Amino acid sequence: MPSAEVFSRPTVKQVIFQMTYPNLFFIENKIGDFQQTIIDRFPESSLIYRQQLVLADIGPEAKLEEIPTAGPTRKIWQFRSPDQVILNVLSDSLDISSSSHKTYDHPDSGHRFRDAIEFAVGKFLSIVKIPTLRRVGLRYIDECPIPEQTSDAFRKWYKSVFPLDRFPLENATEMDFKAVVQKDDYYLRYIESLKIKNGKAMLVLDFDGYAEKVRSEDYLARTDNLHDLIAAEYFRTIREPVKQFMRGEIEVPSYG
Repeated sequence: MPSAEVFSRPTVKQVIFQMTYPNLFFIENKIGDFQQTIIDRFPESSLIYRQQLVLADIGPEAKLEEIPTAGPTRKIWQFRSPDQVILNVLSDSLDISSSSHKTYDHPDSGHRFRDAIEFAVGKFLSIVKIPTLRRVGLRYIDECPIPEQTSDAFRKWYKSVFPLDRFPLENATEMDFKAVVQKDDYYLRYIESLKIKNGKAMLVLDFDGYAEKVRSEDYLARTDNLHDLIAAEYFRTIREPVKQFMRGEIEVPSYG
């Protein structure tokens, strides 16, 4: 279901799509072909080497030189679009992230995150044949303003799960809530966090939805369902003043 409105000042700061699949040893040989199919929309490219850290408990008798400090190095083929959409391809996953999109699929917008997913993943799956994806996920991170750090003002803007009767916002320097729930064939991790940025309180909402064992031809439909699930939870959390802020109808003190 498309969003009902495109806000001029949305609270979303980053949106991320990820799919994982079995480790593919041949993927390096396919990257050149994949790059050719996306180069018009993702002209910038780079190869990144990331070394994994190793945490090991090997006992008090071990010698310092025997303690491993790093694991194997992973290759990341990274592609960027002019509007700074970042596409990463690894041997076992593909992810797309953006901090510029204001809508997932609104029909009146020419800059939809869903289009970026459909384009990049469609090209990838046409070259790298994967019948079943291990996981498909969609994540939204929102930085939401708080007009003043009082429980009364906060309640007017948000339908929060914070226990404000017991721990008033006026006294809080940090507050976090996390829940992971299953809804039919989908999972959702929901996080609310009170953060202080440049001396001002901010509510960070982090929605991470995913589905497991997804047929590759169903990845986009599953992602659409994840978006609808996340959007429903987002609008259950905010109240009308937040919508007015996103439309530019009201202001709050700047975070600097």
